[in-house]
Amino acid sequence: MEIDIKSSHGFIPAIIQDSETKNVLMMGYMNEESLQKTIETQKVTFFSRSKQRLWTKGEESGNFLNLVSIKNDCDGDTLLIQAKPVGPTCHTGADTCWQEENKENYGFIYQLENTIKTRRENADSEKSYVASLFEKGINKIAQKVGEEAVEVVIEAKDDNDDLFLSESADLLFHYLILLQAKGFQLNDVVDVLKKRQK
Repeated sequence: MEIDIKSSHGFIPAIIQDSETKNVLMMGYMNEESLQKTIETQKVTFFSRSKQRLWTKGEESGNFLNLVSIKNDCDGDTLLIQAKPVGPTCHTGADTCWQEENKENYGFIYQLENTIKTRRENADSEKSYVASLFEKGINKIAQKVGEEAVEVVIEAKDDNDDLFLSESADLLFHYLILLQAKGFQLNDVVDVLKKRQK
């Protein structure tokens, strides 16, 4: 790994990313010595420009960043460090230095889950299909998931890919509603799958 620390006035920015959630946790600066210590100890260590010394994240709080991997960018002047955080990363007690929760999210699916939650909370069943389903209760929601699953199976046996994908989208949408009706989100299902991984 070629890293051009000397041409960066002895310091190189290090972006810290959670190796599982892929969220950016913080950014700090490293010099050659802190980079070497990070590699040797497997705990992310920076050079604190304000304290003018090496600083291992978590040395006082116990909220270490356990090293998973180090990559440099195309110019060799910025590091991307993947780590497993032990506790919150920010000194304020937040998960990240951007005051965000360090939860795994799935882009559009995460947004869709939030939309379902909002429609449920607003509960205008005359205007919202989602709200009307929640109003009808768990039995109706579960029945709808069953109906959509059958339609996916039927379309899987035919050759119309557009219909298959459309029914698959309906199934996923109603499954996300069912998860929320039961008090869960997709992350909870993913956690179960991760535990099964060998």
